[in-house]
Amino acid sequence: MKKAEHIIARIGQLLNTHLEKSKAKATPALDQRPAEEIAEALQLKQVFKKGFQTEHEISSFVSTYLTHTNHLQHPHYMGHQVAVPHDLAGIPELIHGTVNNPSSLYEMGPAGATCEGFMINWMLDKVGWFEGDDYYDFHFSPGKASGVLTHGGSVANLTALAAARAAIAPDAWTEGNPTDLVVIGAASAHYSIARALSILGLGKKAFYPVAVNENEVIQIDNLNAVYQKALADGKRVMCVVANACATSTGLFEPLDTMGDFCLQHKLWFHVDGAHGAAALAGPKSRHYVKGIEKATSIIWDAHKMMRVPALCTAVLFKDFTRQAGAFQQKGSYVFHDTKVVGMDSMPYTIECTKSALGLKLFWAFALEGEAAIGHYIDQTFTLAKDFHALLQKEDSFVTPYFPESNILCFRYEKQDASDDFQKELRYAVINQHRFYITSCEMNGKRYLRVVLINPATTLDELKDLVQEIRKIAAGLVC
Repeated sequence: MKKAEHIIARIGQLLNTHLEKSKAKATPALDQRPAEEIAEALQLKQVFKKGFQTEHEISSFVSTYLTHTNHLQHPHYMGHQVAVPHDLAGIPELIHGTVNNPSSLYEMGPAGATCEGFMINWMLDKVGWFEGDDYYDFHFSPGKASGVLTHGGSVANLTALAAARAAIAPDAWTEGNPTDLVVIGAASAHYSIARALSILGLGKKAFYPVAVNENEVIQIDNLNAVYQKALADGKRVMCVVANACATSTGLFEPLDTMGDFCLQHKLWFHVDGAHGAAALAGPKSRHYVKGIEKATSIIWDAHKMMRVPALCTAVLFKDFTRQAGAFQQKGSYVFHDTKVVGMDSMPYTIECTKSALGLKLFWAFALEGEAAIGHYIDQTFTLAKDFHALLQKEDSFVTPYFPESNILCFRYEKQDASDDFQKELRYAVINQHRFYITSCEMNGKRYLRVVLINPATTLDELKDLVQEIRKIAAGLVC
């Protein structure tokens, strides 16, 4: 085979062709095939046994692989909360995959750890917590805000809840959990919260849900009642969790009011900002997270609204003391009590070995500059509002709420208003390969759902979607 540089160049050509064809809508948005068919097309058995024998075999594998992907760069990709990265966003993956420098231990990945520290400081500044004069201040100390990058929102929420447990029950790490700890949050809280409670050994019953309205937003007037019930049950509230925003609807909870409640009662306030914390970077959108600075901890997924390839999530703490208390184990081969060069994030994460997440996050900004990210966020939020206005004028389309982010749920009820029909309609749409949309349940009712996350998607594409839905729905009842 030829040298690595020739193979990399060829793969680069294939990726570029993939991007250009996707953007030009010259490919399906998604053309799903059975796994057995894809395995045969990729020749997995043969390659696994013999390895790649020629450059052509590598090219063929990559080309086939790209054919059987979900084409996120296609303007009709309106599916999940997964970033549509910049064209060159894969370069940090190439760098990390080649040098393999885990960034959680500074001496193993100095450049990656430095990029992480820089971007954490930027995020803290956006929240309003950064007290330094320069993002080059990489050293956290008690009383000052801090943060760390993790592989995904589920790990981030688990990290924050572990820190909240340490604050209220510092002996839990060695002695086990007290039986009186509970967490309060909206009944629509992300499943990773309940999962984290079970992983921590507190159990699903440790979650005290607050009732939500018809759009699955917390009924704030019931928050105190749930809190008082917890006290009456002899429980201690480990933390209160807020959605910013809800995964299904993209709607924000009243962070300002919830923050004041937690301050009044001296409660840990955790904001699950996996999707919506990105509003902090949008000049026209940041009002949706008013009050987020009152949080004790925040999670913020960069692989949703920051155009960063998965995974990359920040866990931010208003006080470094809280971050430092989350995990209380040491390994003599990696943790040192003496002064070291740089900063290690390993003591504060679940992951011992962590990829260079800071490089991926920094790179997304470096490609276009900081202002471009903010403009993109505002643009997608505005597009959802424009789509809502469009659907309001269309016969038989039902929109249950006015969008606050780039997510909108809706129904098409001309032929059939049943939930089963909405689900059937969604699959029929994606099986036509032109559009990729999702669906969700809200208060037990099925909706179609779009996440307008592709910067190439315009109102014209959404008008085409409306016509596609009408045509396909008519065909389903013939």
